Amino acid sequence: MTPIPQGQTIEIVSVDRLLEKVQAMREQGYRLVQISATRLPDKLELTYSFALEGRVAQFRLHLADDAPRVPSISSIYWCAFLYENEMHDLFSLTVEGMAVDFKGTFYNTAVKYPFGSTKAPAAKPGTATATSPAPQPAPMPPPPSTTATNL
Repeated sequence: MTPIPQGQTIEIVSVDRLLEKVQAMREQGYRLVQISATRLPDKLELTYSFALEGRVAQFRLHLADDAPRVPSISSIYWCAFLYENEMHDLFSLTVEGMAVDFKGTFYNTAVKYPFGSTKAPAAKPGTATATSPAPQPAPMPPPPSTTATNL
């Protein structure tokens, strides 16, 4: 395991304490850096990252795999609605109370919730897959002759 550089912390938090912890970050002047989701075999892991003067603080949540839910933090950090819509559309995460909810249309993917499971997704009929041969580009014409012609 790689040690975390000084000035960075990761704190495991429960869903019911998320809003309280995020509000405390806002009050201390931290900015929201990112929210990431990782699908693990038996759970969904969310990481909320905040930064202030070279320090990075992170909150990590582990959500049960069956119907994961989390409250929106967009009432505290408005821009979080972007991350939250992305996590909904890609991971099948229910985010309650988003400031702007695209209702599942933020991403248009061939597979609904492509990261919603650790099983390989099945593509819709007629869509390209990783095993489909890629179309080949047209061959390039030969370069023009470089010999001089006398007229």
